[in-house]
Amino acid sequence: MEKYLSSRYPCASLCHHPDRSMLFNFAVLFGTLVAMEGVGTLAHKYIMHGWGWWLHRSHHEPQLGMLETNDLYLVALGLIATALVALGKSGFAPLQWVGGGVAGYGVLYVLAHDGFFHRHWPHKPRPVNRYLKRLHRAHRLHHAVKGRTGSVSFGFFYAPPLKRLTAQLRRKRSQP
Repeated sequence: MEKYLSSRYPCASLCHHPDRSMLFNFAVLFGTLVAMEGVGTLAHKYIMHGWGWWLHRSHHEPQLGMLETNDLYLVALGLIATALVALGKSGFAPLQWVGGGVAGYGVLYVLAHDGFFHRHWPHKPRPVNRYLKRLHRAHRLHHAVKGRTGSVSFGFFYAPPLKRLTAQLRRKRSQP
């Protein structure tokens, strides 16, 4: 399998070269982490606030217990990450690092979103710098809308300027 992949994908041999693989693998892992913010933003806007609202709705309602149906999205993300790592281990090695990046994004999401934004941890951290304050306020603007439509700011680690989000929210609220 490795010989076949190396002939079709020149970078496949790079991944198995002991002197060069660590930097390449780190680049794939980090690139996936960064790309996942775009994937997460699009999934949040068009799936979770679209046809997948039936699962995500629980996240926009008062929490009744420790888990909510919205957590099934994390289970799906974990299954995707696991499948990518398994595929990478059985052939095309970069996929395991893509899977690691997907899993890393999931872990960061749980820590930042559940722990920081929604404060579901015993220690209730407060935003301490401009970046974290902006993310926290943007997330509060996202939850200012009840229901599936009319929300703003769908990213987790990037938020547009607050003035722009506030203006978008006002425009959406004034529309019939």
